[in-house]
Amino acid sequence: MSQIRVALLSALMVISLAACTKSGSAGGGAALTKDDMDLGNPNAKVTVVEYASVGCPVCAKWQKEVFPDFKAKYIDSGKVHYVFREMLVGQGAEVQVAAAGFLLARCAGKDKYFAVTDAIFKDQQQAFEAPRDTLVDVAKSVGMTEDQFNKCTNDEKSIQALNDRVDHHNRDDKVNSTPTFVINGKQMEPGYHSLDEIDAAIKAAGA
Repeated sequence: MSQIRVALLSALMVISLAACTKSGSAGGGAALTKDDMDLGNPNAKVTVVEYASVGCPVCAKWQKEVFPDFKAKYIDSGKVHYVFREMLVGQGAEVQVAAAGFLLARCAGKDKYFAVTDAIFKDQQQAFEAPRDTLVDVAKSVGMTEDQFNKCTNDEKSIQALNDRVDHHNRDDKVNSTPTFVINGKQMEPGYHSLDEIDAAIKAAGA
């Protein structure tokens, strides 16, 4: 991703995590933090935490195939409080697109955060092939200018904050692969899960 400042990439590459995969160590915390992005009823009996990367192909597949039905059934109905936590996994374009994408989503603001991540998941393959053009288009779709995009993805404080979040999720929550789902504090086997599998885990959690 030569079009996005090298300093951004070198700063983010200090974190070394497992690939976007179905294997990983147990862990994951459910307590909401000020840095989390969330949807749904915060007072719901069940909290579903997803650790994911917008540069992870398995995560993109889950977002396309499962998330719409999951959202309709659980988030929109108020049955589940959904919490999204940012990870940087894999290597090369996967990490680079994810890093710039998460910075962009944060800059767009909480009310547009998921619009940005959804767009990147949808256009992930295109983002791997033409990262800057794709992400600038996403930025413009939520009302940002190209200049704002440049400033956003090169802000050193934001870069460090992203590094800190990912490091916390890896070190303290002991999550090192994506997607990883934690339901009321209990982690599912990392990787892709069908809605039926998530239904069963939510039922077991008391929904």
